[in-house]
Amino acid sequence: MTVCVVLFTADLRLRDHPPLHAALRSADEVVPLFVLDPGIRAAGFDAPNRRAFLADCLHDLDASLRRRGGRLVLRSGPVVREVRAVAAACGAAEVHMAAGVTAYAHRREERLRKELGAAGIALRVHEAVITALAPGAVTPAGSDHYGVFTPYLRRWSRETLRRPLAAPRAVRVPDGVRGEPLPVRADVSGTSPGLAPGGETAGRDRFARWSRSGGMAAYEDRHDDLAGDATSRLSPYFHFGALSAAEAVHRARGQGGQGAEAFVRQLCWRDFHHQVLAARPEASWRDYRTRDDRWRGEDDAAEDIAAWRDGRTGYPIVDAAMRQLRHEGWMHNRARLLTASFLTKTLYVDWRIGARHFLDLLVDGDVVNNQLNWQWAAGTGTDTRPHRVLNPTVQARRFDPHGAYVRRWVPELADVDAGRIHEPWRLPPDRRDALGYPDPVVGLAEGLTRFRRARGRD
Repeated sequence: MTVCVVLFTADLRLRDHPPLHAALRSADEVVPLFVLDPGIRAAGFDAPNRRAFLADCLHDLDASLRRRGGRLVLRSGPVVREVRAVAAACGAAEVHMAAGVTAYAHRREERLRKELGAAGIALRVHEAVITALAPGAVTPAGSDHYGVFTPYLRRWSRETLRRPLAAPRAVRVPDGVRGEPLPVRADVSGTSPGLAPGGETAGRDRFARWSRSGGMAAYEDRHDDLAGDATSRLSPYFHFGALSAAEAVHRARGQGGQGAEAFVRQLCWRDFHHQVLAARPEASWRDYRTRDDRWRGEDDAAEDIAAWRDGRTGYPIVDAAMRQLRHEGWMHNRARLLTASFLTKTLYVDWRIGARHFLDLLVDGDVVNNQLNWQWAAGTGTDTRPHRVLNPTVQARRFDPHGAYVRRWVPELADVDAGRIHEPWRLPPDRRDALGYPDPVVGLAEGLTRFRRARGRD
């Protein structure tokens, strides 16, 4: 009997899984393996919301494997040590896994290749598993990656993506491979009350219901509608690989229309960020394009940062978004841009502080999209207009014109009419005092002046 190991990482699904298909083609038996790596916790990325969502994903993956005669083998410890031990125990000739783009993923792959190679075990790394198109598959003349989205979108859109793979009918796992009990969501403390369920089954069900109900068809017109909540909410499932980005692109293109095109464009943004970070891993903590900012940090902006984190800035649209984040472990994409712009360009606080807070709470938080989106908002990333400032009141009137989103998350303002809900400081003083809602932490003009002066724009 020949045996292969499939190391699952950010690809927790059975459908459209190239490493699993390759392993099943080349061996009689396969060990589906997931390793709980203490390095993730040591690096501060083991946030409760993601840990709970991960538990759901692992249970769902295990259940899907068991319906096909297999099971998921869970181990805890350093990844290289555990993979080598499992491969040695079952006599595996190969280990298959998806390629990653982070500095951590690169180091993990290098160590695995070295350690497994010393034991005579081949490491097979598969591209375009976590993304629709492999990072580095398209490059501009004279550079190893695209630094601007629009030209990348044009090239990306002309590429032929691989066809999605069906889920395997059977997975035979060798006897005697030791595993540990799977983690349980209920055992994770500190999660957001409104955290969505994880797993491939839940993700595919959400995608199907959203598409059938007209969500994709209306996506172009409604994806910025804060109160309408018309986005797909699929980002956590893509983050954990419970959904395949390549399959989602094929399904959207099959449906067609402007809404589907707009949805595919968002998936292209995801691939764009992966190819940026694959080429520049240091961009997860260092400015991609430095503006020589002297950001305010934790010491000199402590009160402003606390108000922002707690949703008490005095700007209703910002506070609503921050409260949604805490309650759901998720935030509307338009709201992410607003809150990030407010922290970095109105309060002039270091983008890394905001990115860290998002990583503490976002179920879809990762060092690819989270960090590079924050840099886009801060003007140190790939935005071609780095001095762009999103005025929260203008944006609120445009994307929450009747104040429904604000009323949902800021109950203090539930009885304020649409004409004043985004600027409660304009209410009569006695009415304003009765609301129990804070005054703005800084005036917009003051914040903009500070930002412009810091960047030498005045």
